[in-house]
Amino acid sequence: MAELEAKLGVRFRDRSLLHLALVHGSAGPEGRSRHGENYERLEFLGDSVLNLAISDHLYRMFPRRLEGDLAQLRAGIVSEGALARVARDIDLGRYVVLGRGEEKGGGRSRPGLLADALEAVLGAVYIDSGYGVAHYCATRWFADELTQLEEPGEGDYKSQLQELVQQLERRLPRYRITGQRGPEHERAFVAIVEVNGRVLGEGQGRSKKEAEQAAARRALDHLRRNRAG
Repeated sequence: MAELEAKLGVRFRDRSLLHLALVHGSAGPEGRSRHGENYERLEFLGDSVLNLAISDHLYRMFPRRLEGDLAQLRAGIVSEGALARVARDIDLGRYVVLGRGEEKGGGRSRPGLLADALEAVLGAVYIDSGYGVAHYCATRWFADELTQLEEPGEGDYKSQLQELVQQLERRLPRYRITGQRGPEHERAFVAIVEVNGRVLGEGQGRSKKEAEQAAARRALDHLRRNRAG
């Protein structure tokens, strides 16, 4: 459990809570807690804690945004896909206790199961250490999604793409620098923008930010052409 705690960025005072947060409903009696429970109650709690923590962060991050805008941003951050990404990053599936049928059915890599388990872990953090630590964990785990958020500005293709993608898919675009091109004195960064694992655009620029803006512009053109067609 110490290895998982290091990945989560928190140390439990009561490790039985962490163990309970990893017990799936399919687990047999030998894998359950001493009270025969699974993680469903902690998942219920963790879902609310996550929504509160991200809402709290967005409220302070965007003091001029309206309620509807904040709700849209939150929906993209706490989506099943984003939760599953965080769970995969820390290899959470490896620690979940499953029944044989769920194991054979590939449950360890199923996005819905990973998302539920991560919420259960956050619920356990909240009970064990309180809201402050749970808030820290939530914003740390979703740092990639939160750093993608920017106030819209004229000519800011990333913000325009973010708004359009949230309207269409209720998710947030993610950017990756994939390499560099050109001779050393004219070196350019190459960036791609993805939504739910699907590449929407690629661009290049003299800086990473410029490359991301170029990728966002390509993605916007692609999405707008598809909508017009």
